[in-house]
Amino acid sequence: MPENKMGVMPVKKLIISMSVPMMISMLVQALYNIVDSVFVARISEEALTAVTLVFPLQNLMIAVGSGTGVGVNALLSRSLGEKNFPQADKAANTAVLLSLFNFLLFLVISFTVVGPFVGSQTDSEIIKEYGRIYGAIVSGLSFGLFFQIMFERLLQSTGLTIYSMVSQLTGAIINMILDPIMIFGLLGFPKLGIAGAAYATVIGQSIAALTGLFFNLRKNKELHFSIRSILRPERRTLKRIYSVGVPSIAMLAIGSIMTYSMNRVLKTFSDTATAVFGAYFKLQSFFFMPVIGLNNGAIPVLAYNLGAGKKERIDETISFTSKLAIVIMIAGTLVFEIFPAQLLSLFDASEHMLSIGIPAMRIIALHFPVAAISITRGAIFQAFSRSLYSLVVSLCRQLVVLIPAAYLLSLTGIVANVWWSFLIAEAMSLALTLIFFRKVYRQTFGAEEPAPVNNN
Repeated sequence: MPENKMGVMPVKKLIISMSVPMMISMLVQALYNIVDSVFVARISEEALTAVTLVFPLQNLMIAVGSGTGVGVNALLSRSLGEKNFPQADKAANTAVLLSLFNFLLFLVISFTVVGPFVGSQTDSEIIKEYGRIYGAIVSGLSFGLFFQIMFERLLQSTGLTIYSMVSQLTGAIINMILDPIMIFGLLGFPKLGIAGAAYATVIGQSIAALTGLFFNLRKNKELHFSIRSILRPERRTLKRIYSVGVPSIAMLAIGSIMTYSMNRVLKTFSDTATAVFGAYFKLQSFFFMPVIGLNNGAIPVLAYNLGAGKKERIDETISFTSKLAIVIMIAGTLVFEIFPAQLLSLFDASEHMLSIGIPAMRIIALHFPVAAISITRGAIFQAFSRSLYSLVVSLCRQLVVLIPAAYLLSLTGIVANVWWSFLIAEAMSLALTLIFFRKVYRQTFGAEEPAPVNNN
């Protein structure tokens, strides 16, 4: 077979071709996150708070799906770089079965965990009820989420990011269209309230999954699927997937623990403070998601060229993605600093919510450029099958530093002080990421740092 474009295309052009479709789809996904919460906020502030309380559970589902996908992505891209096409097929077929298992796990959780989970974060009965309804639907009907993530990962692994973008765009756009229709009962639909928001979400995910399946079967010529291979996974393939996937799942799942813990810290002030935190998380995704899309585009390039033994392409990938990410995050900081009130007004913010939210937006946004460096340098951990380092960095940032710092600052009795914990945690994360980066790079290439790259 001819050389895959990840090994021959000029690096800057390759990163743009790989990342821009994912960055666009991530932007649309971020826009969907914001629009979804905007419609929910039109129900009431309690509904917005309920969705915020369910978010850690949704984030856990994404962590399991995406973390498994990272393991598949790393094995598949490296196998293609090594020209080991049978192993690439095994990874792809095993990925389908693992997506089914992930759905069945959260189907059980939807019946057993959702109610107590939401109730542990609030004393409001109406928020508990809203959260129980929304959480049970998005977890119990999560098959679309898991298959969407995995089919998009398979397309990304072989460089077909344009089709991955189409799949994600399809799901997000359908979701945004259905949100007002199903929440408020437009066009003859029954008025479902917060349940309508949940149903719009799972319908969009399911259609995106079907779109991803279609593209993999019709366009992904480097992978071959069969029912027999799906139902007979190889133990060695499972081990290689989860050697990278489990640390990635744990790393992403830490975000669920962090948001749950932060919700409990903010609960000591008010449910409005929790709603502000939820609004911030939706808004920051408009800048973080494109950087994550950039990172997702770089990971298969890094993994492929590691397998192909092309160090100079790896160096150029690291340099180019770092510079792009910093530019995006600086833009994000400026927007949050200049327009915090306008951003919060999207969620029908009351005067009380604005009084808490404006300083929150401005303080938290200071850590965006620092996070850009941590994210892009950390891509090498996943691409080189060193996800344990990513896990350690994430654990230290979100649990070892962020939550204790937030709790201690909350003891001052001033909610604005809590937001400084984000900057404190990110500074520690950057220091740890750079230490691990140098170690991995030295072990792989015998050098402390990538060689200087001329990006002119």
